[in-house]
Amino acid sequence: MKTYNIIITGKVQDIGFRSIIENIGRSFGMPGFVFNAKDGSVKILCSGDDSLIDNFTQTIKIRGAESGAEIVDIKEQLLPFIDLPDIFSKASSDDDIDIGRKLDKANLLLKSVNTDLNTGFNNLNTDLNTGFNNLTDVLGSFIGEQRVYNRGQQGHNTRLESILEKLVEKNK
Repeated sequence: MKTYNIIITGKVQDIGFRSIIENIGRSFGMPGFVFNAKDGSVKILCSGDDSLIDNFTQTIKIRGAESGAEIVDIKEQLLPFIDLPDIFSKASSDDDIDIGRKLDKANLLLKSVNTDLNTGFNNLNTDLNTGFNNLTDVLGSFIGEQRVYNRGQQGHNTRLESILEKLVEKNK
C-alpha cells in the first residue's frame, strides 16, 4: 500500500466537494482524509495501491463534475508510507478558516449586489413591513368576519337553549 498526497485545483471549495470526496473514500474502504487548503485547493492524504488511487481520482472527477465542481487539475504525489486513520473523513481543523473565508465572501457579495448596503437593508425592511401589514390586514378581516359569525352563533345558541329548556319542562 502506498500513501499519496493529492491536490485538486479549480472551483472546488464552497460546494460540498469535501463531503463528496469523503463519501467516495469511504465507499472505496480506503484510509485517509480530505481538507480545504488556504490557497483554494482541496487536499487529500490517502493510502492504497496504484489502481485504487487511479479509480479514486477518476471517481472524484466524475462525481465532482456532477456536483458542480470545476476541476482544473489533480496532482498526485507519492509519499513515504504514513499510517492513516482507517475511516476516510473530512479534516475539521480547517472549519474555522472556512467560516471566516465564507463570511468574507458573503460580505463582498452583499456589497457587490447593493452598491449601497443600506439600500439593500432598507428594501428588506420595506418588504418585511409590507408583508406584515398585509398579514395584519388579512388577520383583521378574519377577526371581523369571525365576530359577525360569533354574533350569529350567539343568537342560534340562545334559540337552542330556549328549545332545551322547553324540552326539559315538558319532560318533568
